[in-house]
Amino acid sequence: MINRCAIIGVGLMGGSMALALNERKLAQTIVGCDINKENIKMALAAGAIHESAGLEAAVRNAELVLLATPVGTTTAILCEIKDYLNPGTVVTDMGSTKQTVVEQAEEIIQGGWFVGGHPMAGAETSGFDGADPYLFENAYYLLTPTCATNPSALNFVRQLAEAIGALVVEMPPSRHDLVAATISHLPHLVAAALVDAVALMPDSEGALAFAAGGFRDTTRIAAGSPEMWRDIFLSNHVRVLDALGFYRRAITEMELAIKNRDSDKIYEILSHASNLRKGLPVKSKGYLPNIYEVVVTVPDRPGIIAMLAGLLGDAGINIYEIEILRAREGYGGTIRIGFATPEEQQQAIELLQQKNIRCRRKG
Repeated sequence: MINRCAIIGVGLMGGSMALALNERKLAQTIVGCDINKENIKMALAAGAIHESAGLEAAVRNAELVLLATPVGTTTAILCEIKDYLNPGTVVTDMGSTKQTVVEQAEEIIQGGWFVGGHPMAGAETSGFDGADPYLFENAYYLLTPTCATNPSALNFVRQLAEAIGALVVEMPPSRHDLVAATISHLPHLVAAALVDAVALMPDSEGALAFAAGGFRDTTRIAAGSPEMWRDIFLSNHVRVLDALGFYRRAITEMELAIKNRDSDKIYEILSHASNLRKGLPVKSKGYLPNIYEVVVTVPDRPGIIAMLAGLLGDAGINIYEIEILRAREGYGGTIRIGFATPEEQQQAIELLQQKNIRCRRKG
């Protein structure tokens, strides 16, 4: 139990952390601080925070101070609060870049009480409106200690992350920034560029009207906070440029193959990418175990999802996740149901088939 926790920034990440701490009764008092008054209003109404305050009042006597603001503001906030922290107050952040942040934070917060953190979870939404108490469940939570990090502070943040259901991995800040640039920052850059590329084309508005699953899935993350991603690209610019260079090489290779009408080369590139992609874990929160899926075809009838959930639940088969893939009013559609183990997947198939419900194994 944390007696007093100050969360600076109660948007998507900070708000989700506040909800998660309350859900598990890990903090007695959570104080929220945010320049966005709407975030504060919603966080108070949802019971995510118990009170709101300015920076100085929020961090006074806090055992834990958690920064969930854009990385470009981290240094300024640390400078503003450092004189109001009690000795031994643990300070951690949730930013997507680490090396520069950690170096500057360790100069400001003396004694090694700052611990760099980055939960590998999120959404294309921003603000408290998208907060979720289970956002960090089974997500990787990266911690980036250095030789200056206080072991007690590190252990404190590790236990906190594990208590909210996250999977903790430690790595040096420089390693973190390389990994994040490759699997997080570059994809966002590409998604944003793809949207802008289509917008530059003739009759782009007409083309976007036909945007289907492929375009929407590929560009979903481009809807994220421009302020947050601007700061990420600037803070991790060296690694982002490295990743962009490799991407440019891949694009050039494909461009030449198409220009030369080299069907063998095109097939080789696509086949290689297809095989690599198929080897990735299904779950999008991070590097998680595979999900074992069943696709069910159902009629358009009220309560059909509840019926499926009840049927599986009564049989003791736990649903890991569920998603409507296709739906046509008056006819029906397909639903994807994910299970944690192949045994549960097989049990579900057998049960559904016994009830004459059309289903098939996916993947």
